[in-house]
Order: sequence, then C-alpha cells, then structure tokens
Amino acid sequence: MNALNIAEYTETLGLQAKAAAALMASASAAIKNKALRTLARLLRESGEPLARANAQDLAAAEAAGLAAPLLDRLRLTPKVIETCALGCEQLAAMPDIIGEIIGMTQQESGIRVGQMRVPIGVFCMVYESRPNVTIEAASLSIKSGNAAILRGGSEAIHSNRALAELVVRALQEAGLPGHGVQLVQTTDRAAVGRLIAMAQYVDLVIPRGGKGLIERISAEARVPVIKHLDGNCHSYVDEPCDLDLAVKVVDNAKTQKFSPCNATESLLVARGVAQDFLPRMAAVFATRGVQMRCDAEALQILKEKLPKTLAGQALAAINVEEFLQPAQESDWSEEYLAPIISVKVVAGLDEAIAWINRYGSHHTDAILTTDQRHARRFVREVDSASCMVNTSTRFADGFEYGLGAEIGISTDKFHARGPVGIAGLTSLKWVVLGEGEVRS
Repeated sequence: MNALNIAEYTETLGLQAKAAAALMASASAAIKNKALRTLARLLRESGEPLARANAQDLAAAEAAGLAAPLLDRLRLTPKVIETCALGCEQLAAMPDIIGEIIGMTQQESGIRVGQMRVPIGVFCMVYESRPNVTIEAASLSIKSGNAAILRGGSEAIHSNRALAELVVRALQEAGLPGHGVQLVQTTDRAAVGRLIAMAQYVDLVIPRGGKGLIERISAEARVPVIKHLDGNCHSYVDEPCDLDLAVKVVDNAKTQKFSPCNATESLLVARGVAQDFLPRMAAVFATRGVQMRCDAEALQILKEKLPKTLAGQALAAINVEEFLQPAQESDWSEEYLAPIISVKVVAGLDEAIAWINRYGSHHTDAILTTDQRHARRFVREVDSASCMVNTSTRFADGFEYGLGAEIGISTDKFHARGPVGIAGLTSLKWVVLGEGEVRS
C-alpha cells in the first residue's frame, strides 16, 4: 500500500472499531459467552486449515533465517490451539464484571456514590511471532466488551488471517459485529505508526514482542500504552531451603521453555547453600545444554565440585570450559531467551532483594525457601509485577493465573500490572445515585 491507501485503510479500521465498540460494550453476558464458546468450537474444528496456514509461515520464516526462539513462538501446534480453546471456555465461565458497581457509600448529603466497571473502548494490539495472541486478544476483547484492532507480525500473517476469520465467524454467529475484532491485513509498518497515533479512535495500545518493537511503540504512541520491555526473571535459592524442591523448580523455571518472557534468566544462590546446591543444579543444566555464566564465587565452587558430581561418562560428555563461563556485567540484566543463565552467589536475603531490584526487569521473580519470614519479606520488598514463593516463574501467565487468557504482561504501575486479563481492559467511572438532593 502507498501512504494514501494506508491512511484511508487505517481510518476505516478506526471508524469501524469505534462503531463496533458501542455494540460490544452493550452486549449481554450471554451473548459474549456464546461468542467465546463458538470460537472454542471453531478452533477445535479447524485444525487442518490452521495447520496449513501455519506451515506457510514456518516455511517462509525458516527460509528467511528466523532465530530458533522466534520459530518456536511461531508454531501453532494442536496443543497451542487447544490451550486457546480452553482459554475461551474459561473466560466464558467467568463472571461478567462489566457493569458491576463497587464501593457504593452513602454520603451526608444523601447521595450514594460508587464506581462502575466499564470497557476501555477500542484497544490496538501490536505483536510479533505468536499467532495464538490473536485468539487471546480477541477472546479478552469479547469478554471485556471492547473492540480490538490487531496487528500481528509479518512472519505470522497467514496464521493470523486464518485465526481472525474464525473470530469474525464466532462474533457474527453470536449476534455481535464482525468488526468487533479486526486484523490489520497489511504488513506495511506504516500502518502501525498511524494506528498508535489515532487518539480519536484508539483508547489504548498494547505492544507485545521484542524490546525494539515495544520501545518504538512507547516512543511514538499518542495514546496510553501497556507494556513490558524485558523479562529478566530471577529465581533466588535461599538459606534455608529444600534443595530437592529448589533443583526441581529452577530446572522448570529455566528449561521448560526457553523462549517465553517468564523463563528464569538469572539464578541467585545464598552463600550458605551454594556449595551443596550449585553442583546439583549444574549437573541438571549440563544434561539440558544450558550454559551457566557465573560470578567468581559460583565459578570457583563449580570448577572444584562439578567434576565429582559429573564423574565418568557424564563428565566426558560435556565441555566444561564452554558450559561454565565467567559472567560479564551485561549478563546480570540480560534476557537471553536461550539456554543460558547467569548465576551469582549472594550473602543472603538482603543482598538478593537489592540485586533483583537493581538488575531485574520488574517482571517475575521467585524465592525458594523454608523460612516464611523470608518469603513474606521477599514478596513485600521485591518490586516486581509477580513475586513467587517455592514455585516456577513460568507460572506468570494469564491462563495459569485463572484469567482465561492474557493480553500481555505489564511492568508498569499504572493502570494494570502483571498478566493483564479482563480487569486490565476496563476502567472505572463514578456513579452517583440520588433522590432529589441539591448541594447547599
């Protein structure tokens, strides 16, 4: 498209979204839930055409040399489709919060004052790689009574188009406007620039992707933005702790999947347990092919003790010099999205909290401990959107939190924080009820 066509096209998207938003906002819970259940059914029925569309994207991405983590995010497997369908059903089963009034109080004047939860209106979501985001965004848009304009990455255009067609069918079958959720059909980046500046139509922008994309959206948007820039998540192994539990949880937090933003990228270990924990953890990481970039103390412990832990064939199977590397200053704040983890020995809880607050990305951080006082301090003092105790950072996800789906994860402190579900796509307006009172 040329500049004139882009301008006309985005103007049409905005007009249609604004008109649809009024109808979405006024839809009953039954109608919205019907659309969600219909979408779940259509997803399960459309496995073959969705696989064909996704195969086109994967072939093009591989030919273009797309990095392995991005290819992983692009895959629309049967498991991913089923998770999307379950998310739609979970949302449909949840109470409808739109229109609820909270905090109603009687004032001395006689009036009653409360707040009503209402949709934001129109949100524009710009995202990369993951085609399942199309369904997550669409389903949350439906449940929250918003209209949405979705712009996926060019690498997923065929998958996103196939999914968006199912969304339109579900909306129309339920009696909602097909323009309630619109996919931007062009891959021209100029369309993004116009959409995020259309304050007359768009009420909120949500970027979801790499740091470059999010920085661009944050700099150029003329409307509010919900975002997170990095996912440098920490797992801190405390003294005291259950070492068996800690090894299991840290293994999952790092290796269950390398590409998500909630995978652990930094491991902190209390000095009192480092001699016992680090060799055991390193033995697991060695079998998973995870490189450890260590501070001087962790490196010394591992070079002395790891050979005994990985005796015989196990030791011969790895290149210790490549597997164990000295950390650089840049490693402490790095989001690897790869089989690499930074490792540091800390004096204890105080240093761990200070370290996380300095080098972390305020996304998700976990403590492994048997001391409840330490756990309470950690969740109170670590300045992150999600703080976890004795579990994997990989749970920082809207579906796992029971939100049905998530539109993204926010490390902002206004207006939503952490996984953003239905409530994060709403606002509150004041409602005042009276019986003829006048102000004196």
